[in-house]
Amino acid sequence: MTKKPTAPYELMGGEAAISSLVDRFYFYMDTLPEVQGIRKMHAKSLSNAKDKLFKFLSGWLGGPDLFVQEFGHPMLRRRHLPFAIAQSERDQWMLCMNKAMAEMQMDDNLRKALLDALDHLATHMINQ
Repeated sequence: MTKKPTAPYELMGGEAAISSLVDRFYFYMDTLPEVQGIRKMHAKSLSNAKDKLFKFLSGWLGGPDLFVQEFGHPMLRRRHLPFAIAQSERDQWMLCMNKAMAEMQMDDNLRKALLDALDHLATHMINQ
Protein backbone atom coordinates (compact mmCIF):
# COMPACT_ATOMS: atom_id res chain seq x y z
CA MET A 1 0.00 0.00 0.00
CA THR A 2 1.35 3.41 -1.00
CA LYS A 3 1.28 6.18 1.60
CA LYS A 4 -0.93 9.04 0.49
CA PRO A 5 0.85 12.44 0.63
CA THR A 6 -0.50 14.63 3.39
CA ALA A 7 1.94 17.52 3.85
CA PRO A 8 1.40 20.54 1.59
CA TYR A 9 5.01 20.10 0.46
CA GLU A 10 4.16 16.67 -0.96
CA LEU A 11 0.70 17.66 -2.19
CA MET A 12 2.20 20.55 -4.16
CA GLY A 13 4.83 18.37 -5.81
CA GLY A 14 7.84 18.54 -3.52
CA GLU A 15 11.14 20.29 -4.14
CA ALA A 16 10.55 21.03 -7.84
CA ALA A 17 7.18 22.65 -7.14
CA ILE A 18 8.48 24.79 -4.28
CA SER A 19 11.43 25.88 -6.42
CA SER A 20 9.03 26.82 -9.22
CA LEU A 21 6.82 28.77 -6.80
CA VAL A 22 9.82 30.73 -5.51
CA ASP A 23 11.04 31.44 -9.04
CA ARG A 24 7.60 32.74 -10.07
CA PHE A 25 7.30 34.81 -6.87
CA TYR A 26 10.60 36.58 -7.50
CA PHE A 27 9.85 36.94 -11.22
CA TYR A 28 6.83 39.02 -10.22
CA MET A 29 8.78 40.95 -7.61
CA ASP A 30 11.39 41.77 -10.23
CA THR A 31 8.97 42.76 -13.00
CA LEU A 32 5.74 44.23 -11.60
CA PRO A 33 5.95 48.03 -11.36
CA GLU A 34 3.43 48.07 -8.51
CA VAL A 35 5.75 46.06 -6.22
CA GLN A 36 8.90 48.09 -6.61
CA GLY A 37 8.62 49.21 -2.98
CA ILE A 38 9.48 45.72 -1.76
CA ARG A 39 11.84 45.04 -4.65
CA LYS A 40 13.99 47.95 -3.48
CA MET A 41 14.31 46.29 -0.05
CA HIS A 42 16.18 43.40 -1.69
CA ALA A 43 19.70 43.16 -3.07
CA LYS A 44 20.23 43.69 -6.79
CA SER A 45 20.61 39.93 -7.16
CA LEU A 46 17.65 38.00 -5.78
CA SER A 47 19.58 34.71 -5.55
CA ASN A 48 20.12 34.89 -1.77
CA ALA A 49 16.48 35.83 -1.14
CA LYS A 50 15.33 32.99 -3.43
CA ASP A 51 17.51 30.50 -1.58
CA LYS A 52 16.20 31.58 1.83
CA LEU A 53 12.54 31.62 0.77
CA PHE A 54 12.90 28.19 -0.81
CA LYS A 55 14.50 26.79 2.34
CA PHE A 56 11.90 28.42 4.58
CA LEU A 57 8.93 27.23 2.50
CA SER A 58 10.34 23.72 2.30
CA GLY A 59 10.10 23.29 6.07
CA TRP A 60 7.01 25.46 6.55
CA LEU A 61 5.13 23.30 4.06
CA GLY A 62 6.15 20.06 5.77
CA GLY A 63 9.17 19.09 3.72
CA PRO A 64 12.84 19.08 4.69
CA ASP A 65 13.53 21.75 7.33
CA LEU A 66 16.36 23.30 5.33
CA PHE A 67 16.11 26.82 6.75
CA VAL A 68 16.29 25.67 10.37
CA GLN A 69 19.22 23.36 9.58
CA GLU A 70 21.21 26.24 8.09
CA PHE A 71 20.04 29.36 9.92
CA GLY A 72 18.21 28.20 13.06
CA HIS A 73 14.64 29.08 14.00
CA PRO A 74 13.08 31.36 11.36
CA MET A 75 12.02 34.11 13.81
CA LEU A 76 10.43 35.78 10.80
CA ARG A 77 9.26 38.98 12.45
CA ARG A 78 12.63 39.53 14.11
CA ARG A 79 14.52 38.88 10.88
CA HIS A 80 12.32 41.41 9.08
CA LEU A 81 12.54 44.20 11.70
CA PRO A 82 15.37 46.02 9.86
CA PHE A 83 12.91 46.60 6.99
CA ALA A 84 10.10 49.14 7.12
CA ILE A 85 7.07 46.96 6.43
CA ALA A 86 3.71 48.69 6.37
CA GLN A 87 0.39 47.56 4.88
CA SER A 88 1.51 48.51 1.37
CA GLU A 89 4.69 46.39 1.51
CA ARG A 90 2.70 43.50 2.94
CA ASP A 91 0.16 43.87 0.12
CA GLN A 92 2.94 44.00 -2.50
CA TRP A 93 4.45 40.77 -1.13
CA MET A 94 1.05 39.09 -1.18
CA LEU A 95 0.39 40.28 -4.74
CA CYS A 96 3.54 38.47 -5.89
CA MET A 97 2.64 35.38 -3.87
CA ASN A 98 -0.96 35.33 -5.11
CA LYS A 99 0.21 35.53 -8.71
CA ALA A 100 2.84 32.83 -8.20
CA MET A 101 0.42 30.52 -6.38
CA ALA A 102 -2.20 30.99 -9.13
CA GLU A 103 0.26 29.37 -11.56
CA MET A 104 0.81 26.30 -9.39
CA GLN A 105 -1.01 23.05 -10.16
CA MET A 106 -2.79 22.11 -6.93
CA ASP A 107 -6.15 21.55 -5.36
CA ASP A 108 -8.07 24.83 -5.01
CA ASN A 109 -8.81 24.16 -1.32
CA LEU A 110 -5.10 23.64 -0.64
CA ARG A 111 -4.24 26.85 -2.53
CA LYS A 112 -6.79 28.82 -0.50
CA ALA A 113 -5.58 27.37 2.80
CA LEU A 114 -1.95 28.15 1.96
CA LEU A 115 -2.73 31.67 0.79
CA ASP A 116 -4.74 32.29 3.98
CA ALA A 117 -1.79 31.12 6.08
CA LEU A 118 0.68 33.20 4.05
CA ASP A 119 -1.65 36.20 4.33
CA HIS A 120 -1.56 35.81 8.11
CA LEU A 121 2.27 35.53 8.07
CA ALA A 122 2.62 38.59 5.85
CA THR A 123 0.36 40.62 8.15
CA HIS A 124 2.48 39.54 11.13
CA MET A 125 5.55 41.12 9.44
CA ILE A 126 4.01 44.63 9.53
CA ASN A 127 6.16 46.79 11.80
CA GLN A 128 5.21 50.32 10.75
